[in-house]
Parts: sequence; structure tokens; C-alpha cells
Amino acid sequence: MEREIEFESYSQSKRNIHYLDNKMKGMQKNRSVFIAMFCLILFIGCSEKKQNVIKEQKPPNIVYILADDLGYGDISAFNGEGKIQTPNIDGLSKDGMKFTDAHTSSAVCTPTRYGILTGRYNWRSPIKNGVLTGKSKALIPNTRTTVASFLKKNGYKTGFVGKWHLGWDWAIKDSTDNGGEGWNATDFANLDFTEPVTNTPNDLGFDYAYGHSGSLDMAPYVYVENGMATAEVDTITVDTGKYTWWREGPTAADFVHDDVTPNFFRKSMAFIEDQSSKEQPFFLYLALPSPHTPILPTAEWQGKSGLNPYADFVVMIDDYVGQLVEVLNQKGLTENTIVIFTSDNGCSPQADFKILGDLGHNPSAIYRGHKADIYEGGHRVPFVVKWPSMIESGSASDITICTTDLLATVADILDVDLLANEGEDSFSFLPLLYDSDSREFKRKTTVHHSINGSFAIRKDNWKMVFCPGSGGWSDPKPNTKEIAQLPRFQLYDLAVDPGEKNNQYGNQPELENDLKSLMVSLIENGRSTPGEKQSNESNGFGNKEWNQLIALRKNIQEK
Repeated sequence: MEREIEFESYSQSKRNIHYLDNKMKGMQKNRSVFIAMFCLILFIGCSEKKQNVIKEQKPPNIVYILADDLGYGDISAFNGEGKIQTPNIDGLSKDGMKFTDAHTSSAVCTPTRYGILTGRYNWRSPIKNGVLTGKSKALIPNTRTTVASFLKKNGYKTGFVGKWHLGWDWAIKDSTDNGGEGWNATDFANLDFTEPVTNTPNDLGFDYAYGHSGSLDMAPYVYVENGMATAEVDTITVDTGKYTWWREGPTAADFVHDDVTPNFFRKSMAFIEDQSSKEQPFFLYLALPSPHTPILPTAEWQGKSGLNPYADFVVMIDDYVGQLVEVLNQKGLTENTIVIFTSDNGCSPQADFKILGDLGHNPSAIYRGHKADIYEGGHRVPFVVKWPSMIESGSASDITICTTDLLATVADILDVDLLANEGEDSFSFLPLLYDSDSREFKRKTTVHHSINGSFAIRKDNWKMVFCPGSGGWSDPKPNTKEIAQLPRFQLYDLAVDPGEKNNQYGNQPELENDLKSLMVSLIENGRSTPGEKQSNESNGFGNKEWNQLIALRKNIQEK
């Protein structure tokens, strides 16, 4: 069938060329115009061929690997000046496409994970700032479409392995005592680990789910598999090391912090092996808890980077990515499997930027800031897509994409339209996989969000920040004296100032007004994609609209 499609495309191209040649003789056009038209026809034929192949072949398997707190500059394919070597992730780039202007929807983990699965900016949900804890209740309602529920509905076997961090509902002993959502061990006494967990990943479209509730430094430290704890919770653990620390809390007998990342890779490879003999396509969402704290490279990897434990941890992750890719190769799944590798936000300062910097490595590369910040270092991340049957090896795109774009992309691959209340901020990047500079890609704006709820909007090369500082953990920090001396907003031309050093706010009044109006419209419409107006949700405290959103809108509209 593919050869027939290729022949038909080639024959049509020949007919088109013959027609154009006759026209050209009569019009006395020069040779360069003819060559340009010839190339255009071949490109159109190639693009149509790829689209036809998608329709004819089995739907692709999808493996989405999400690292945790990995910086843009920590992958050597993205940072020529970096000192961490990541040959396996680089290999994905060499065999596929790397996106050099990819962004998470937030500069911290819970909000970004919400956006990946729902195709919706997190600030439209109840989480307007910060992150959830290990005992937080479920954030995503079972009625909302996720990538997993969408793919399951369309014939996929779906699996989740890793760090969830989107809340689920632990069973409790006393329904009159909610115990709060703090991070101290005493807050966990009311949890009943022997009873089923509800509102889990299984309720959001995952056929198989295995993971832990929060970050690896957030108790409780318990594996939950399809709604049940996998072992007795029989001890309290804590670690206070510089890199290895985790908060005190209840820990299950089979939960060993040092082995969590290797264990998740083992589970993921087992899932792939189990599905390899079946006709049903699969989706695997591998959400790593690393290299987030606790930073725990296993013994064989300690010292391997020549830098520090964080870099050792990154090198270890890279090796496991290589092992997973090799399983796909061994099972004959490589050609028609989409492998995506990215991170949930920028690198955390826990990596120790000072030590790494002294050794010549910057986890944020040329960009300002890090995890939690509104600056580029907070949300610009490495993003690689490998799909041998569709993507030209060694390709790259500098078009701006966002991690919310996954839902629309898989819908586009399957040629299924999303409903009005699905993927409100998701744009298919499938056209970019054919053509790295495709005009068919519809995303025109991207909204960034920091840990304290500060916003920025990106359009073309311009980025407007609706706060005076970082909105996060780097200087100038929120609520400090130096903030009071700064302009209330920031404006950067990333084409000439990628390090965000020269604030041009006040110098471009027409542009500034346009971006302010655009930001207001994106808030009020409840979506950034075309379609019916949708509602943003309250922050969970009564039925009042989010006060911070109202304040932002008022602040933007002030002259």
C-alpha cells in the first residue's frame, strides 16, 4: 500500500510538472522560478504521502518520558557548552527531532503534569500556584478528558508508571478528621493504607497504573498499583543529607528511595514487553521522580559524571533511557513508536548551580533563572521526539511549542476531533514533525506561569512578564525590597536577548497594549484554541472566582 501511495504521489507530481512546464514555456519565466515550483510540488507530494501513511498504518505506540527538574542545559544535544554527557537522549535527537523552543505550562511540577494530561493550562483549574503534596486530594475530575482516556477510547492500551503528583484520595480511618495537607509525619495518622485508593490514574483513563503520590521527597512513601498499596506501611523514614534529603514520613516495606527510579524503568520496560506481542497500540506515560530531590544515583553511577551527585543522577537516567529504547528495538517496535523525552520544568537550585558553574556547567544553559521562575530557565525544557517512520533523523525545530500540546497532537494523529471542552490550550505539533517550520502549526501564543502564580505571555520573539521579578526562587524574588524599585512589568525580545537582561517595558507601548489585551482575552475566553468559550474553575475555596485572576486582569487593564 505504501508503495502504491508513493507511486501515485510521484505520478501526480510528474503530471503537475508537465503541466507547469508547458505553462512556463509560454510565460518565459526564468529557471529559478521553475525550480522553486518543482521543489514545492515535491514537498506537497511528500507531505501528502506521510499523511496517507499515517492513515494506512497501525496507529503508533506512544512512550512519553517526563523527567523531573531537568534543566534545558543538562542534555548535551541542547547545550554545546554543557559538561554532562547524555549520549542516549542525544541519540533520540539524532534519530528524530529536537525542539529548541519547547516550554512547560508551568515552572513547577504539579501544574505542568496537569497540562500534559489535560491539554489545559493549570491556572484554569483549582491549582493557581504552588504544587500539591503527597496526601493531596485528586486534582483532575474523572469527567475531564485526558490523553489517557482519549487514547483508551480510541483503542489504546494505556499505562502510567512513576510520580503522579496530581493528587488521589487515600482511604481515611476517621471521616471527621481530614488531617490537613501538611508535610509532617504526624499528619498521616488518619490514612488507611490497607484500603483502596480512589480517584487514581485508573479513573482518568489508565488501564494500568503504578507509582507514588507526590515527589520522592514527599511522604507517604508508598507504591500504589491499580489503586492498592503494594506492601505494608511499617516504618517512618527521613533523610537530611545535602543532596539525598527527603521529608519524614510513613514508608512501605518495599519502598527503597535509592531504587525508585530504576524500579520505574523496570516496570516500564515490562509494560512494553507485555504489549509487544499484541496488536493493540499502547500509550506509556513514564513520569520520573528524578533528578528531583532526593538526588540518588546508585552506587555504580556515583562519580561517573566527574561533576557532582546531580550530574551523576542525570547520567544514570540517560543510561536507563537507552535501555528502554533498546527494548523497543529488540521487540521490533521502533519504526512505529513515538518516543517523547522532556522535563516538567527547569532545573532546581538543589542541583547546586554554584558547584556546577565552577566546573563549567549551567543547567539552564544561556537562559536566566531556574525551576519556579517566570524566566526562561524555569520553563524552557529539552524536548525530543523520535518516530522513525515519520520524522527525518537529525531534524530540529525552533518553533515555540508547549507541553499542553500532547492531547491535540495525538488527536490529530488519529484524525479525531476534540470536543469544545477538551484540550482548550492544546495545539497539534504533528505538522512540525513533517516540516520543522510548518505554517500549519496553529499555536500563536504561549502563556507561562511561575510557582507564585505570576504570568507571562509569549508571542513571536516577544515575551511580556506580568510581574516585576522572577515570580519564583531566583533574584529578584517576590516580596523583597528590590522588587519595589523595579517596573511593574517586563518585556523582552528573546531574539536578541535570550538571557532576559534588558527589560524594554515602557519602550514599546503599542506592542505592550496588544499583549495585555491578548492576555486578558486568553483568561476570559477560558481557552487559547479556537472554539466555544469555556469557564475557568474556582480555587476550591467556595464558589468565588479566583481573586488573583481578577487582580491580574485589573492590573493589566490599568493605564
